[in-house]
Amino acid sequence: MTPTLFLVLALLLPASGARAQFCPLGQTERRIVTCKPDTTMEQCRARALTAGCDVVRELPLIHAVVIEIPQERIYFAEARLNAAPDVASVEDDAKVSWIKSLPDSFGAPSGLADLQKQLDALKRSPAAAPSDAGSSEIPWGVARVGAPAEWAKTEGRGAKVGVIDTGIDATHPDLQGQVAGGVNIVDPSHPDAWADDMGHGTHVAGTIAAKRDGKGVVGVAPEASLYAIKVLDKNGNGNYDDVIAGIQWAMDHGIKILNMSLGADQGTDALHAAVIAARKAGVTIVAAAGNSGGAVGYPGAYPEVVSVAASDSANHVAPFSSRGPEVDFIAPGVDIRSTKMGGGYTTMSGTSMATPHVAGLAALAWSLGDRTPDAIVAALKGAAHPIAGLTPDLEGSGMVLAGDLGGGAGLLGGPTYAMASAR
Repeated sequence: MTPTLFLVLALLLPASGARAQFCPLGQTERRIVTCKPDTTMEQCRARALTAGCDVVRELPLIHAVVIEIPQERIYFAEARLNAAPDVASVEDDAKVSWIKSLPDSFGAPSGLADLQKQLDALKRSPAAAPSDAGSSEIPWGVARVGAPAEWAKTEGRGAKVGVIDTGIDATHPDLQGQVAGGVNIVDPSHPDAWADDMGHGTHVAGTIAAKRDGKGVVGVAPEASLYAIKVLDKNGNGNYDDVIAGIQWAMDHGIKILNMSLGADQGTDALHAAVIAARKAGVTIVAAAGNSGGAVGYPGAYPEVVSVAASDSANHVAPFSSRGPEVDFIAPGVDIRSTKMGGGYTTMSGTSMATPHVAGLAALAWSLGDRTPDAIVAALKGAAHPIAGLTPDLEGSGMVLAGDLGGGAGLLGGPTYAMASAR
């Protein structure tokens, strides 16, 4: 059989014969095939198999399936699917490095060396030194957003917060009993293996809801329930469909607040569709703005998401913090002390560290009765205080003070924070 004849026959074979013809040994690529709403998931799966060799995941949240296609057949497979009347879109399901070391996060900015020097100088500055210096159970960031002032009214009891990240070390003394469950999306064959194997998710979790016991650290909402939604591997990598599946798992388990301390420099229609579906279902997504010093990353750039920039303890905007009209709030994100995978505590910086402060504040608002995304965002905006000298592109509505979530007195008692410099 000539190669040309083989290609023609392969394109004409029905779904039942597609696996034999489209699964040769070799490298494959993943594509997210989104079908039109009037197509059943079974029909969508069958359609995808006419062009791919295997369906690796179904995404009913966005009416899509993920397929693997041999690299040498990508062009023909995409053409076939795009021509199908029941297919809405075909997108690359790329593996993305969602978490990177500062300042090269969510895409490397120009002048990277200069930005690193700014960050190093910021950390050496006496004005930027954390006020608790590791000596108090209350980290400086938790104190700065005024969480202790709200604990007399609520500590977040009843709120479910999903941490879409690298997992959580639930054996940490400050997180024991705080994690109500979880899932491993990266390895579907071991869904219960959601323990952290990188450390990022554990650090984030501590800022949200580390227990209040007079030891170690305490989170913004210490009585909120945490859920470890592991969508990233030990290197901080994951496919777009992993993140989408994590959002779907959260929705299926009644989780109404999601912390996404991660980001990519490019969005996709599939990811945006998942975010829109979650918002419509009553889920508030809080995401990192990014650490590039440039444009806001995804999903933080989507209008349905609460995007968080980072500040230091002197109320300067962190030089690495991404900026733009998509930023909604600013929160402490430099030298944040929190729980460390394997026990103990560590200090990290980034908009990844700022995000859980706002997710914790969202949990407090939820426990006070603001149960929809619109109500939670309205409560956060009502409690936000602009920082003098910062523009909305850097801080959004400003820094949220927990004491104002219920209409109480603000931490500083005024409409703005005073500061010496915006940079």
